[in-house]
Amino acid sequence: MGILATAARKLFRSSDKDPFYEKSPKLLATPSHPILAKFELPSITPSCSSSSSSSSSLSSSSTFWNSPTPSIWSPRRYIPARVRKNISRRQVAVLTCGFFALLVWIIPPPQTWGRQVVHINVPHHLASPYQVLRPIAEAARKHPPDPQRWLQHNSNNKHAISSSNRFVNAVSPHRLASKRPRAALISLVRNSELEGIVQSMTQLEYHWNRKYQYPWVFFNDEPFNDEFKAATQNLTSSKIYYEVVPKDHWSLPDWIDEGRFMNSLEYLGAIGVGKGWMISYRHMCRWNSGFFYRHPRLKDFDWYWRVEPDVHFFCDIDYDVFRFMRDNNMKYGFNMNILDDARSFPSLWSRTRSFINAHPELVHPEADLDWLLDARNNGDYNNCQFFSNFEVGDLNFFRGKANEKYFDWLDRGGGFYYERFGDAPIHTLSVAMFVPKSEIWFFRDIGYQHDINRHCPPQSAHRCACEPTPIDENFYRLVPLESPQKKPDDTCIRQFLGGDWLDKKIGWSQDGERMFGGDGYHGYELTGLDS
Repeated sequence: MGILATAARKLFRSSDKDPFYEKSPKLLATPSHPILAKFELPSITPSCSSSSSSSSSLSSSSTFWNSPTPSIWSPRRYIPARVRKNISRRQVAVLTCGFFALLVWIIPPPQTWGRQVVHINVPHHLASPYQVLRPIAEAARKHPPDPQRWLQHNSNNKHAISSSNRFVNAVSPHRLASKRPRAALISLVRNSELEGIVQSMTQLEYHWNRKYQYPWVFFNDEPFNDEFKAATQNLTSSKIYYEVVPKDHWSLPDWIDEGRFMNSLEYLGAIGVGKGWMISYRHMCRWNSGFFYRHPRLKDFDWYWRVEPDVHFFCDIDYDVFRFMRDNNMKYGFNMNILDDARSFPSLWSRTRSFINAHPELVHPEADLDWLLDARNNGDYNNCQFFSNFEVGDLNFFRGKANEKYFDWLDRGGGFYYERFGDAPIHTLSVAMFVPKSEIWFFRDIGYQHDINRHCPPQSAHRCACEPTPIDENFYRLVPLESPQKKPDDTCIRQFLGGDWLDKKIGWSQDGERMFGGDGYHGYELTGLDS
């Protein structure tokens, strides 16, 4: 007979007297909690003699275990008579404790009972052009926003205000304008980048803003010249503002050690970190991370769409993007979710983790950071980011207490200058910590290109001048071959979407693909080209 069987036989057939019964009668005393009052032992009359007291306590213990009175609870009452003869009180106690330990292990802690579980709703086959890819929260909200329904009812340029015959509406343009979000297209650009911003403006105006006429706000670290103003004003009928970034937002803070900063420039430039040697690039990353929304010009606006020089917009957009964000309670919108070069910000995650520990009350109760953490790499940040040179956002979110405290925490640590903290990972971590996933929008329908990274939606030949790209396109294009960083098991956008987007083909393995020269990311069942 095996060891376990022998031990079990000894446990349940032992005829020895239970030492718990004889030696520890006082351990049977019930706590004096009002809810447990019905389990209290019979009262014992105090005695001057210690032996009398001990005898009385022992007598009460015997009564507690052996009394046939049904009003006194005993676990032995629920044990069949045949089994009861062969099981001791110690064994009953052990089994009872084991049962309650199992309950504690299975039932989640009370602080998690009210948390919302975020699921992914991914349609396999799209029945209409307005079905979307997004994580949705099956929440307790009575009337949650329905972005898909909104798109069905508000597309076809319903809210366009252009006076052109092609876009004229039955509703008065003035009435439409009065209900419009307070929003602007913003761009940080130099005079020398005029050709690049002309390209970006021309395409976005043609595909979208000529119908909706939102204002442009240009920012520069020096005044714009007349040539820049004349060229940009010739591209739009919308109002344009030309603003200068305040000096204290574009200079080295007084708490930064200049010698250490110069060493950082030299080191990051030597190892090939993108623009790691450029002083102005550090100022730009810092401004885009935590100062752009503080500019006085933007105090009159609630929403922004960031537009970079030298980018391409490929698709006609037939709905009001800002109205969509506002009406559906979205806080942040992106259209690429890709890896960044981890050598740019080696301390970012440790500083973020310290911030969370110092200010746990600021983290949103529905926040989802799991998709940003790599279980194979000790739960560290996996370096995924929303590619922030295309972003549509809620300015009031960025002005909020949580985001402001987070930026100030990072800024005081010097990471923008001693390392090369970028605005993309900082915005990504901020949004993930302080915004529910259901309020983050994937603009899969907007075709866009920035440098080598290109995104083009599927089934869009009728409105887009680009070749559709798989959903994993651009995943690690920003990571140089010489970078030693570990890539996560799944692409960034799939980790964000979750659900069926993580399913692999039967028989496929990542290591097997790499043995034959692949990158290990071509085994997914869904490619994103049919949705």
